[in-house]
Amino acid sequence: MTQGRVNPLQKLESQGISGVAVAHYNYVEAALVEAAVVRGEGRLGRGGAFLCETGQFTGRSPKDKFVVRTPATEGTIWWENNAAMTPDAYARLKADMLAHVQGSELFVQDLYAGADPLHRLDVRVVTELAWHGLFIRHLLRRPEREELDSFVPDWTIINCPSFKADPARHGCRTETVIALNFDEKTVLIANTAYAGENKKAVFTVLNYLLPDKGVMAMHCSANHALGNPVDAAVFFGLSGTGKTTLSASPDRTLIGDDEHGWSDRGIFNFEGGCYAKTIDLSPTAEPEIYATTHRFGTVVENMVYDPDTLELDFANRSLTENTRCAYPLEAISNASATGLGGHPRHVVMLTCDAFGVLPPIARLSPAQAMYHFLSGFTSKAAGTERGVTEPQPTFSTCFGAPFMPRRPEVYGKLLQAKIAKHGASCWLVNTGWTGGAYGTGKRMPIKATRALLAAALDGSLNTATFRRDPMFGFEVPVEVPGVDPALLDPRRTWTDPAAYDAQANRLVEMFSKNFAQYVPFIDADVKAAAIG
Repeated sequence: MTQGRVNPLQKLESQGISGVAVAHYNYVEAALVEAAVVRGEGRLGRGGAFLCETGQFTGRSPKDKFVVRTPATEGTIWWENNAAMTPDAYARLKADMLAHVQGSELFVQDLYAGADPLHRLDVRVVTELAWHGLFIRHLLRRPEREELDSFVPDWTIINCPSFKADPARHGCRTETVIALNFDEKTVLIANTAYAGENKKAVFTVLNYLLPDKGVMAMHCSANHALGNPVDAAVFFGLSGTGKTTLSASPDRTLIGDDEHGWSDRGIFNFEGGCYAKTIDLSPTAEPEIYATTHRFGTVVENMVYDPDTLELDFANRSLTENTRCAYPLEAISNASATGLGGHPRHVVMLTCDAFGVLPPIARLSPAQAMYHFLSGFTSKAAGTERGVTEPQPTFSTCFGAPFMPRRPEVYGKLLQAKIAKHGASCWLVNTGWTGGAYGTGKRMPIKATRALLAAALDGSLNTATFRRDPMFGFEVPVEVPGVDPALLDPRRTWTDPAAYDAQANRLVEMFSKNFAQYVPFIDADVKAAAIG
């Protein structure tokens, strides 16, 4: 793939973007790094990684995300979960943003989302920052050079961190806004340099479009057995639950770490890269992810480093807990070259339980799997969203409520049908706390989590003896080789069993209260699997 300069913007003028001084089309990684350094957007780190800060916003701004409310979207958007913007307010926002970029320098990347060509989405990303172009080039999939000659975007993202919205004029909440217009097929992002908004905007669009094609859009990582794409597994979970770390297992092939679709042909990665959390990243526990932080072109976000030696401080939280690195999938030695896998044999739901109540692994019936999928219990990771400074227990339906434009039962029924059709085994894995709640207990040992997952995925866990949990109803193994038996019974890890019982009862009550909203829409077997 080559790079080019276009001035004026013939390609963008057809989309209403005119008067820009210069646009850089489809710069390759080295050119984007060079431009970002020359423009003072960051600096080169050890090995050629690009070190940058995102300023005021070091996480997503979900409360500033809006969907334009039109006759076409009126009956299909989950409005209780998605803030509405009027078409007139959107039109003013777009006009003002386009006026703002006149005379400026822009970076344009033509990319696509979706490894399965039957379901791919062609996306043009227009950014003010060169490193945003580098980031999204890593995170989406890169067309072949010959494909670019005839590339016509299905959707366009215009990202202007230097533009401040006017809530009164633009119908938004603050000076920051992410506005999705499903009629115009455009996303506008303003007043935030947090690069994750770009990739999650694409994911939100796919979550809206794919269900109409019978494709399940999933906030999950995925892998398959070495040399056997048919033996696939998916790992649902919000940020901080271990999707990236646990799917990048050396004895399995990584399909992707965050976003996938499940069609009639199997699963496929939406993305072409990974966006991994780096806080406390260990060269021992996560050697390949750690190595990417010293790789040429990797985007290293909001990490503190020594200004002289450029040594990264993986434990430093002074800028944010949400330190991250973005890199292409090929940086991981066992990553899939195709981004494709068979129908999952295992569906794993990752939860980060800050209450310290749930076991490290539990086997779920299909009905229980639907219950936990719709519940989406976890803890928001510190720093991932603005204002979250420590783990906060929450229910994020489908393990991805911030990215769900449609009602939860749309995704729940799709997943339920696919699990039933393909006979996937279902597991709930707690990567949160044990021996007490956050502040008292400790994080679940990653070595134990990996051992339990390996046993589940290779089938050996099926031969274990299971007990039925009296509070949650799921099955928990009593003994697994290489895992402390006490860890499998959370009550035994607490110094005060009565305190555990009180905490567990509290969590059961929270589950029950949250799930009441889904009762009118679910099948009888899922209702029977409800907790409380």
